[in-house]
Amino acid sequence: MSVPLSILDLALIGKGETARTSLNGSVALAQEAERSGYRRVWYAEHHNMAAVASSATSVLIAHVAAHTDHIRLGAGGIMLPNHAPLTIAEQFGTLEILHPGRIDLGVGRAPGSDQATSRALRRDPRAADTFPQDVQELQGYLGDESHVPGVDAVPGKGTHVPIYILGSSLYGATLAAALGLPYGFASHFAPAALEEAVAIYRRDFRPSEQLDQPWVIAGANVVAADTEAEAEANHRVVKRSRVSLFFGRGRSFTDDEADAILASPEARPLQEMMRYTAVGTMTQVADYLDAFAQHADADELMLAHQAPTLASRLRSIRLVAQGRGLVPA
Repeated sequence: MSVPLSILDLALIGKGETARTSLNGSVALAQEAERSGYRRVWYAEHHNMAAVASSATSVLIAHVAAHTDHIRLGAGGIMLPNHAPLTIAEQFGTLEILHPGRIDLGVGRAPGSDQATSRALRRDPRAADTFPQDVQELQGYLGDESHVPGVDAVPGKGTHVPIYILGSSLYGATLAAALGLPYGFASHFAPAALEEAVAIYRRDFRPSEQLDQPWVIAGANVVAADTEAEAEANHRVVKRSRVSLFFGRGRSFTDDEADAILASPEARPLQEMMRYTAVGTMTQVADYLDAFAQHADADELMLAHQAPTLASRLRSIRLVAQGRGLVPA
């Protein structure tokens, strides 16, 4: 089952690196994705995370778009409860005007931060309750007629930037189906409800002006390398780094300590988060992704290349494209 491939760039700030290093890496990654035949690259809004550089998501998209030619770029996603829909419409309307036909807007209702950060963002704790109405308000601003009399998004109005509903539960599936919007499931870190959510979305989908048939994007992690041993080694490094992230509380672990935690019952939730992970050579990863696309009933795959260095992520991107025949091997 051959489906389009896209990339979720996590914009990671590696150990000993700076945010500038990460953002330069995001440009290099998008350029490689463009050369390698991927459909799109998305970036997620996160705040107050020392290892993630994509907090100003629309600014990052603009920067990467200026350094690429044709690949689609977008948010995967904007946490809409953190923002006024008009502001997001203006930002993404501006991006569409500057880079026509290349901009996507994925939106989610999770806070994307802890309580202290939410307060710093001036976020109303009840904002998620109006997510469906906010999405519709956003649609109006980006469409031809605002839902708020006398208020237009400039730029934004008439740009028809495509909106995607993102989620990791049944809620997003139900909303995407009701609004007739494409649906992205975050199975790269929250796999539990994947099959049920996609089934509900497909069953209840109602065609809309934007979309006449359901469109499912499913997330998966990828660690591809020239040899299976190299891929496995890279995967171990990634898992150890996650141990430090989830269990470190400011301290670092030796490799032996991290491996011991990974082997313990305490790490089962962390292991479960990466249930859908393809590790191996280009052929092994291609086979895995074909099977996963069928399992997820997906129309498109959004891949998070999880190798520990920029060079190894770029190689992973290229190998997956070669394995799927997007570029010559």
